Amino acid sequence: MTTKIQLLNPDPSKKGATIEETKYQIVKQTILDIVDERGILTFNELMSEVVHRLTPSFEGSPSWYCTAVKLDLEARGIIERIEGSKPQKIVRAKTGQTE
Repeated sequence: MTTKIQLLNPDPSKKGATIEETKYQIVKQTILDIVDERGILTFNELMSEVVHRLTPSFEGSPSWYCTAVKLDLEARGIIERIEGSKPQKIVRAKTGQTE
């Protein structure tokens, strides 16, 4: 039986998806690796890099999982949007929860 995880959403009025924990861990680690390597990057840059890294071996849509897990990581305080940035920029959270 596959273990599922309920994703969080930074908007409390929205509910996150439920996905396989193994896929969550793969996408989460990929996002965190990219953010740690780049420091600050736009959402589009993050999406492009996640798709590039996961497409060869990932079952499912890397772009959909990237969006869903990124929102979850924001809700958990692991990454954050730079307020007022256009386009949206993402960094590792300085405070908040750890992985």
